[in-house]
Amino acid sequence: MRFSLPDFPWDSLAEDKALAAAHPGGIVDLSVGTPVDPVPAVVRAALAGPAADVPGYPTTHGPASLREAIAGSLARRYGVTVDPVAVLPTIGSKELVAWLPTLLGLGPEHTVVLPELAYPTYEVGARLAGAQYVRSDSTTALGPRRVALVWLNSPSNPTGRVLPVEHLRKVVDWARERGAVVASDECYLSLSDSADAVSVLHPDVCGGSHEGLLAVHSMSKTSNLAGYRAGFITGDPRLVAELLEVRKHAGMIVPRPVQAAMEAAAADDAHVAEQVQRYARRRARLRAALEAAGYRIDHSEAGLYLWATADEPCRVTVRRLAEAGILVAPGDFYGPKGDRHVRVGLTAPDERIEAAAERLKS
Repeated sequence: MRFSLPDFPWDSLAEDKALAAAHPGGIVDLSVGTPVDPVPAVVRAALAGPAADVPGYPTTHGPASLREAIAGSLARRYGVTVDPVAVLPTIGSKELVAWLPTLLGLGPEHTVVLPELAYPTYEVGARLAGAQYVRSDSTTALGPRRVALVWLNSPSNPTGRVLPVEHLRKVVDWARERGAVVASDECYLSLSDSADAVSVLHPDVCGGSHEGLLAVHSMSKTSNLAGYRAGFITGDPRLVAELLEVRKHAGMIVPRPVQAAMEAAAADDAHVAEQVQRYARRRARLRAALEAAGYRIDHSEAGLYLWATADEPCRVTVRRLAEAGILVAPGDFYGPKGDRHVRVGLTAPDERIEAAAERLKS
């Protein structure tokens, strides 16, 4: 195989997972951001509705009603106006992140800029395309590189950091001066009830023009649709049209019943508000318990994770928590600068969150 890919990070947690699972009270798995709460009834009804009995192929672009529902949700939830034509459903967001550099035609002569602490799939995407990549949170540190793509992620995975409008605007201006595309991973944007997170497509960031900008969204977190593989990308109409053409040729199509479920999820804000409050309660409980146990929490303003440190190598922290039956992700999964932190997910039932908080007392 010609791809040079890193080992899958979570494989390295096998021993710690077994140790945590051996706890008399069972494991509290906070290592992966996978939803555990029910799929909203309105979404399940749409999945099993008329679209479940459509025998023909779905379209890559999806029906106009889906794209209109998504555009409406962006306007209501984030103050972002997009043309529904520039909305493209994707098979979750991870496949889009992994293949975006390739879909954009990047190769060895191009550089992809990743956040210094970042979701591992950004790096994987650059490697799949054969492109170079560099980790940097500062445009001034990039020098004369031929940058083709810049990834942003706010609220961040893993740190929960929210980037201010001024920072986002500076990156957009810098990229436009160089003809680079900015891809903003906004999978956690809804989970920012008490923080000032904003989309890269918001007029305060982009000046009202989406030129050179792409926003990547997932319904996994706020609608509990990880099992449905439901995501979308929107932004610059020209770029979205180019992605659509490639994806049509490649057969990258969201199944028709899932398209119907996505439409229902986009049209209903009540279940999103309910899920945001669930995570807010879990965040408050876990944060207080970790801080009382002597951990420092950095950033973690929003999103789905707490970025915690005991000021020691992250694998030492992972092992100690595993001995208490709590499994977390080591910070080095997300880049060298994460080697003294762990990522603590909020994705566990309330009973398990409470169990973790009690175990942290001992």
